[in-house]
Amino acid sequence: MAKSKTKDELATQVEELTIDLQRTRADFENYRKRADIDRRAAREAGEASAILKLLPVVDTIDMATAQIPESLVDNAWAQGIAKLPKRLESSLAALNVARIDATPGTPFNPDLHEAIQFDEDAEGEHEVIAEELQAGYVLGETPIRHAMVKVTRQ
Repeated sequence: MAKSKTKDELATQVEELTIDLQRTRADFENYRKRADIDRRAAREAGEASAILKLLPVVDTIDMATAQIPESLVDNAWAQGIAKLPKRLESSLAALNVARIDATPGTPFNPDLHEAIQFDEDAEGEHEVIAEELQAGYVLGETPIRHAMVKVTRQ
């Protein structure tokens, strides 16, 4: 009788230890997944932060190239400066950053656009962008800076 009781005790102990091992494995797998998600989120936040610090430089270059005087259009230096926005755009694209479409007539999307001005006198059913006041950008699918726009109705 003592042997069967010992066998039952051992079987119960093995069953408990097996359950504990399965629980520990599941906890570790959940921890690993959470750590991967946290690491990815931290990397994306760091990338977004660095890119946000560069966007004012991009804005300044865009404004400067839009103001090149007619007398300098054929100037080699001015032509080189005028190429900077395209080069910046391709460099940003390599970082998975894209400019938000805010051309006049584009439907207003509050997920991507921030309405700074609204044409109260306009009539129509649809809100559309009348003017882009500051460019917005997305990192992957996530907006890191909304496009500031003037909105009207059509």
